[in-house]
Amino acid sequence: MNPSTEVVHAAAALTSWIGGVCTKTENLSRNVASLLERNLAGKSKVGKGSLNGLDELAREFLTKNSFAVGAGTFFAAESVEEGGHALEWWFRKESNVLERLHLDLTPGSNRYYDYEKLPFFSTAASTGEQTLWGPYIDYLGFEEYILTFAAPFSVHGHFTGVSGCDIRIKDLEPLIMPNLRSIPGDAALINASNRVILGNSGMYLVGERVKSGSANQHRMALDVPHLGLSLIYTT
Repeated sequence: MNPSTEVVHAAAALTSWIGGVCTKTENLSRNVASLLERNLAGKSKVGKGSLNGLDELAREFLTKNSFAVGAGTFFAAESVEEGGHALEWWFRKESNVLERLHLDLTPGSNRYYDYEKLPFFSTAASTGEQTLWGPYIDYLGFEEYILTFAAPFSVHGHFTGVSGCDIRIKDLEPLIMPNLRSIPGDAALINASNRVILGNSGMYLVGERVKSGSANQHRMALDVPHLGLSLIYTT
């Protein structure tokens, strides 16, 4: 069965908006790589002096893109000097003030944030492609459902880390829900793991895994490279 006009239009709108976020994330990653290549000046590992200006890139991203609640860079541990900073991440407080995010990076601690094993970092590192992780509850940061977009970057030909942004589902809802609600019947944006990012009804709840097999459930892949996103809808 061919999708309805409403489904086609909604899929195109979602693809356009998400593709725009991907482009902005890729630009941030590219700008971070360029800045580091200038700052390193021949050094092989990132040190404190190499980070000059990195905070400005993250803060500028958040200032220009109100949909994002956090932005910045995570470094591969092997690319950082001993005792150096492994991340440069900023977040937007409810007061709209931008603040640096501090995470516990001490192995073995109760709140250890082993980001190199998390999908937004590990998948980008292994594939060299942009990633989308979530929705997940970010207990170490905002304690609510989050999506993380990340793009890998290399310095002098070596993988060095990822740059990206966090988007809260509650901030995403007013931006894409009108597209989902334009579809007659139940519909949802689904990630590559078949989990609901956002749905237009109680049938599809954030974070739930969608079971396939229903005769009246249909799927349309979104044309956003590497992210594995789909629009599902019922008839």
